[in-house]
Amino acid sequence: MNFAEGEILYFDKPYRWTSFNLVACVRNQLCRRLGVKKLKVGHAGTLDPLATGVLTICTGKATKRIDELQAHTKEYVATLQFGATTPSYDLEKPVDATFPTEHINRGLLLQTLETFRGHIEQVPPTFSACKVNGKRAYELARKGKDVELKPKVLVIDEIELLQFDAQQMQATLRIVCSKGTYIRALARDIGLALHSGAHLIALRRTRVGNVRVEDCMQVDDFPAWLDAQSLSPSPAPKGREEQDSTKKLIANP
Repeated sequence: MNFAEGEILYFDKPYRWTSFNLVACVRNQLCRRLGVKKLKVGHAGTLDPLATGVLTICTGKATKRIDELQAHTKEYVATLQFGATTPSYDLEKPVDATFPTEHINRGLLLQTLETFRGHIEQVPPTFSACKVNGKRAYELARKGKDVELKPKVLVIDEIELLQFDAQQMQATLRIVCSKGTYIRALARDIGLALHSGAHLIALRRTRVGNVRVEDCMQVDDFPAWLDAQSLSPSPAPKGREEQDSTKKLIANP
């Protein structure tokens, strides 16, 4: 394998890890194994810290394919809690409001989910990586500043009810969607459509393109897997001028 020329790896991101945590872990392990101080590593398609599942990691020149890889269709399994909302639309923030749920039943839920198939407009969560005047929305939100995000058009190819617990007022959904879909925001919008409230209590990305979570590597297995690989030798040290150019690239991954 040649990680400088470019490789694409697929990991099952652990719970409470940020996508950047995983990138940093992979980069550190690769640099150790290759005997280099720096290596370009990036991810395609951010996963929230409270989500698990498929995360695509690109190394070296393969980072140029990140936009292409991010465009792949994604599949999720999500569990929604009805009757309450949080500012982050998931468990990152505590409940801020409660709503009636007596009118919600399986039939109404199925009918409501049908309205979310196809092209829809979605306003991204305030606590998201979307940029507002050059700043990340979540950075502004955590400082208590007002954040106004514009709706985006996206596609929900499939939305399937896997389980509905009328006593706990929880539903588990399988969702196949386009790039840019925030499942947290989808939970919010489904709650509103039911004339109630909802937030996400579990999320797992089960597929990206043709890659399923069952095909992905566990983080704990990566060091042993890497030690077992046959690796191309590291490139020879560059001249001073080339090194300066490389530093600029690494500073702007």
